[in-house]
Amino acid sequence: MVDFAGWEMPMQYASILEEHRAVREAAGLFDVSHMGDIIVRGEGAEDGLRGLLTNDIHGLPEGKGIYGHLLDEEGRIIDDTMTFHMLPGTFLHIPNASTTPRVSEWIRDHITAEVIDVSERVAAMALQGPKAVAILQRLTDSDVPSLRRMHGAFMVLNVDAPQGRAFLPDVLSLDGPASGVQAYVTRSGYTGEDGFEVLVDAPAAVPVWEAILAAGRGDGIRPCGLGARDLLRLEMGFLLSGTDFNGEQSTLQTGPRWALKWEHDFIGRDAMLKQRDTPYRRLVGLELLERGIPRHGYAVRADGRDVGTVTSGTSSPILGRGIALAYVEPGYASPGQELELVIRDRPVRARAVAPPFIGKR
Repeated sequence: MVDFAGWEMPMQYASILEEHRAVREAAGLFDVSHMGDIIVRGEGAEDGLRGLLTNDIHGLPEGKGIYGHLLDEEGRIIDDTMTFHMLPGTFLHIPNASTTPRVSEWIRDHITAEVIDVSERVAAMALQGPKAVAILQRLTDSDVPSLRRMHGAFMVLNVDAPQGRAFLPDVLSLDGPASGVQAYVTRSGYTGEDGFEVLVDAPAAVPVWEAILAAGRGDGIRPCGLGARDLLRLEMGFLLSGTDFNGEQSTLQTGPRWALKWEHDFIGRDAMLKQRDTPYRRLVGLELLERGIPRHGYAVRADGRDVGTVTSGTSSPILGRGIALAYVEPGYASPGQELELVIRDRPVRARAVAPPFIGKR
């Protein structure tokens, strides 16, 4: 167990490599209750969030979710977040653990709609892997396969947890089920595999966790910790808050480009328009061409000088080689660019690539 943004989190339950393999080949279950949960609802909710997010939330259908960035006036990333249109006029905004207090305050300061931080009341579990659909279906009468990617829906899980039967009943005004546990389930995750994030009232957390593990026992499900989660997300080139961006970078520098819609007005847009016309460092993927494991802070070299810095690095079990994300100077970010990583004072050959490292999954 380790401290993670004020939360006590499991780094690993057994072997990180075994947990990684379970997610890629069968299923893994992560406790992601540390993520923030902010309800934004009422008049001005959609327009208010639209003015804060780099992605465009206008007309987002009920149940649909989007990924985007919140920026400050200088175009610097406050956080990368998920936002789901949970109910008519009601949005669930999900920031990272370390940024939740600032994000909650930022939203309150910039929109007129009601903002309710329910992070302490919501438990969240990420069920990820190719067998996730079959496992979740064993716990509900809802049609799990019909839930589309990046959509959310309320489901009743056939789990005995009377203390947490209804999901935020005083906030969402929903009738709780006569039996079982009401959950808000999104077909999303941060591993690159198919899967779901299951949100329930905190008192139901342990019974639901145990029920999911029991339902997947025959499929080889494993509980997974932060170690496997970091390895899985890096293979997909997904950003880690506080590591791959730390309050100094813009969406132009980090990507992904599809999360940036120029056609609507949002805080930070004008600053990025100015940045777009000037040279700037960009986050790129790097694959090592020789043996070595890249780590945060390692220097990136080209033409005999330092041209960048690694933010995240590891050895990919699937590729059998080192991979990394790094900020590099203009002129060195194109896919195929030959570079060097300095690992323990030894230059190691590397090549710039466009993530994901292991292909679309």
